Amino acid sequence: MLRYAILLILLILPLSRSAEALAQEAGRGVAETLGLPEAIELALRQNRLVRVDKLEVEKASDRLAALTTRRLPAFDLSVLQLQWINPPEFRFPRGAFGVIPGLGAIPATPTNIGSSHGPSAFIVARATQPLTQLHRISLGMRLGEVNRELAESRVRSRQRDVAHDIRRSYYAILQTESGLRAAEETQKLYRELDRVVGVYVAQQTALASEILDVRAQLAKQDLEIIRLRNDNAAAREQLNQLLGRDIRTPFAVSEVSTATIYEADLAVAQSRATSERVELRELQQKLRLAEYDLRLKKAERIPEISLTAGYYSALGVAVLPRNATGVGFSLSWEPFDWGRSRHEESEKARTIEQAREGLREAESSILREVGDRFRRLEEARAALRLSNALQEAAREKLRIATDKYGLEAALYKDVLTAQVAVSEAQNQHQRALLAFWLARAEFEKAIGE
Repeated sequence: MLRYAILLILLILPLSRSAEALAQEAGRGVAETLGLPEAIELALRQNRLVRVDKLEVEKASDRLAALTTRRLPAFDLSVLQLQWINPPEFRFPRGAFGVIPGLGAIPATPTNIGSSHGPSAFIVARATQPLTQLHRISLGMRLGEVNRELAESRVRSRQRDVAHDIRRSYYAILQTESGLRAAEETQKLYRELDRVVGVYVAQQTALASEILDVRAQLAKQDLEIIRLRNDNAAAREQLNQLLGRDIRTPFAVSEVSTATIYEADLAVAQSRATSERVELRELQQKLRLAEYDLRLKKAERIPEISLTAGYYSALGVAVLPRNATGVGFSLSWEPFDWGRSRHEESEKARTIEQAREGLREAESSILREVGDRFRRLEEARAALRLSNALQEAAREKLRIATDKYGLEAALYKDVLTAQVAVSEAQNQHQRALLAFWLARAEFEKAIGE
């Protein structure tokens, strides 16, 4: 019985572990290969900050739709209900309604007419159709359309910023993975050197300090690999957050071409920037806003004339008419304002001039920024080529020094010198690679890609 129980446990334990591993794998999901274009497209759909700005566009559309209804007739109803404490009393002196021949004065004597203590109600209903205000309402609608376009530009600006952040995170992952591959290659060289020096120490042809030094360098390389892996994990979490999904979602990245179609010609890059940069569109829309604002201010000079139809009813009050209706016009106009409107129009005209100057300054700044990013990317690419060559050369020298040391054709100090050169070349390559990807991201942002 004991043997059967032990055998059953040994059979069940691997199955339970396999089921647990499958469950964990199902929970994590299969790692997808996420290309840079797919990551940007996914972020533009799911990023939370982009969705917030899109809601602002919808709010602007609602405000514009609400403003459109101002062109239609306005209806208002007013009801006043009172419970009299001291009912009104109407007094008519003798002859208040005139004197009729043969009848005399009406009324013949002073007459008082009172109301009951019951409840009374006054009802006023009115329909008003704006006439001269339609011009101002139309200008306000155009202003609302520009505000909606401005909100859409802010969405595009947010999308550009998110795309820039996506590129930086994606490039950071590529940079750390490239660094990991280089560090692991260097780690292999150190392990081989550790093996060779270990053999010499065992044969008592090398000092123990040499093996300790090699192992210290190997531990340093292990630390560098751990740091790169942690940086890679942090960049992946940041990218998942930008994509608006669980930061633990696994994925793999694909290689990105280091060349850009706009990197070869500065004039083409500047031309694209002036046509694609969201900041210029926003400034153009703000200029239009300022122009419509001035036109609205000038439209305030037009008298407000409305066609009005009204209904009046008084219930529970003696003497007053029960029902009354009428149609007419209402006028509202301020003919004299002590020069206030003139000063306000002058202020808005200066706002337009400010917007124009700001637009010209922004165009100049964008052209200068694109040129600066273009040159920085060119320098970063050259530095990356140099660091690649130096790293390959240093790694090859370390391999040759290790082989010679294994054949007793070189001294340990030669190997140590090669180790230092590899470490410096690797650090320089990491800095150059990071600088290149950052310069690439900044250049793409500058041209509005």
